[in-house]
Amino acid sequence: MYFVVYILGVVMIKAVLFDLDNTLIDFMKMKKRATDAAIAAMIKAGLKISKKDGRELLDKLFRKHGLEYQQIFNEFLTEILGYVDLKILAGAVVAYRSVKGDLLQSYANVKPVLKKLKKKGYKLGIVTDAPKFQAWTRLYEMKLEKYFDIVVTLDDSGSLKHTGLPFERAIDMLGIKPNEILMVGDWISRDIIPANKQGMKTVLAKYGQWKIQIGNFKADFEIDDINELLKIL
Repeated sequence: MYFVVYILGVVMIKAVLFDLDNTLIDFMKMKKRATDAAIAAMIKAGLKISKKDGRELLDKLFRKHGLEYQQIFNEFLTEILGYVDLKILAGAVVAYRSVKGDLLQSYANVKPVLKKLKKKGYKLGIVTDAPKFQAWTRLYEMKLEKYFDIVVTLDDSGSLKHTGLPFERAIDMLGIKPNEILMVGDWISRDIIPANKQGMKTVLAKYGQWKIQIGNFKADFEIDDINELLKIL
């Protein structure tokens, strides 16, 4: 039995979908510090580049390949050296992993909000561009895995979120009409617009935005803390 809620007196919400990184998990804080550590380790291992230039190049590669690209340091070294120096690569990977484990954490209020939503009877789900193993690893590390009825990853849908296909997959898995689903995410083009095109209501998680997003499209709601989601519902 679903807990029925009216948004703007019109739409009944039965399920809430979340983006994972920068919506539930403070991913960018970890990513920046961990990659900074990797750059410093590569320089220490003999790579001839300044930290500033290294940061700019790595950011350029992330924009090209995406934040989840698993061969980013290989590409980084190839850009500078023309090949992958395995000694330097090893230093980068070890430094990255050591920092990542210490810094990855969920945002404040995430667990209390998820508990309350589950108690009220909402179906909960994840829609993420992360590969399946990485997504589940983060959920288990944050002890969030038990709250979700569905988890749609890149491997599950075969497409990135901006195509809309992951949201179609989520709708099919939930068995709920699109206008009865609320999508919460930090990225206008990857979370808000494609979910809206499927007919979902949307919430922009402003607290997770890591860069200015240009455009006139607006979500149905905007929040500065995930706790505000309870007021919307």
